[in-house]
Amino acid sequence: METIRINDNITLYYIPMEKLKTTSIGVYLHRPLCEGEVSENAVLPYVLKRGCKAAKDSEAVAKYLEELYGASFGAGVSKSGNDQFIHLGFETISDRYAAGGEKLTAELTRLAMSVLFEPVSFTDEVVEIEKKNAVDRIMSELNDKRIYARNRCIEEMFAPSGYALSAHGTKDGVMKITAQSLKAHYDKIITSTPIDIYVCGSADAESIADAVKPYVQGMEFTKAKLPKSEMLAGGENVKRVTDRMEVTQGKLCLGFKTGTAPTDSDCYALQVMCCVFGGGAHSKLFSNVREKLSLCYYASSNLLSLNGAMLVNAGIEFENFDKAYNEIMAQLDAVKNGDVSDWEYVSSVKALVNGFEGFKDNQFAMQTFHINQRLAGLTDDIDAVKEKIKAVTVDDIKRAAEKIELNTVYFLTGKEE
Repeated sequence: METIRINDNITLYYIPMEKLKTTSIGVYLHRPLCEGEVSENAVLPYVLKRGCKAAKDSEAVAKYLEELYGASFGAGVSKSGNDQFIHLGFETISDRYAAGGEKLTAELTRLAMSVLFEPVSFTDEVVEIEKKNAVDRIMSELNDKRIYARNRCIEEMFAPSGYALSAHGTKDGVMKITAQSLKAHYDKIITSTPIDIYVCGSADAESIADAVKPYVQGMEFTKAKLPKSEMLAGGENVKRVTDRMEVTQGKLCLGFKTGTAPTDSDCYALQVMCCVFGGGAHSKLFSNVREKLSLCYYASSNLLSLNGAMLVNAGIEFENFDKAYNEIMAQLDAVKNGDVSDWEYVSSVKALVNGFEGFKDNQFAMQTFHINQRLAGLTDDIDAVKEKIKAVTVDDIKRAAEKIELNTVYFLTGKEE
């Protein structure tokens, strides 16, 4: 990976992925998760997408992309650790496949920089439309009870820290936004935010950097740092929260403190441990809690590595709460005791290695990998990570598991009769 500093806040990363026939550009603005701006950040990328100096409205943007052999442009917002990143993603075929020798990457860079630094879409009409769309996204998470339960567990685990907040903001926060307030927010953050530009595919990084620089010349930037994530703190008592709604299936979500930071020597052992525990059809949760005992419709575990946490999600019948909870904890105890079969171990290592290898076929997944490495303070590339995963032993898995402590038990159940 080639790194070029544009200025104190803007960095361009070029990742050669020449076996693919496309070139992608990902722009990421890193903002700290905080209640005061989370909703504005959630609406902002969708408003930026609606028009800029190079293409004044959605119709002009669509025409611009069509002329680049049907290039694509997406926008969104997500969170990793305490970082809420605003994302603009562009993709076109590589210049070497352009029939007329067009400089597609240069033209796509021009659009990307104009969207970022020359927006013209902060109108009442556009902002009101995107506010409605933002509320729809928030409501869709409320209506998907599996996502809702997961978010509620995270909220209970991490409050009052930033990670408790949804990257999509709140309905009340979105409704308070005006075109004027959103433009003021944009003006404030555009020169005081770390901005990463990732280019994946086949391209000339120096030429792209040269194309970026004119857009920021004359702008006064305030040097900014990446948002710092906080490790989940341990508590004397386990939080136990029950919500009641009109649901036909219970949603059980357990939150754990892992005690392992991303830079700890056990970080890769923890990844394998989580995969053994609940990372797929080979895992203990799937094989035992779901298949053998039929205590749940689904059961899986995943890590929130930057925050030192692990989640278990399960869909269960209301009356099976105690049985499912006890069996999930029993399977975790089994891993802590080193009870890991050869099949569970080999399947987990293979699944993780194949997953990382798959990033090489997905440019935006590759960008996400490098962003998370950067946020974690790690420098390992894909191949280095794979080798460290392969080096993990069952004793390493046991050691990582022994540090895990239950933090929160969240249960979404039906309304009482």
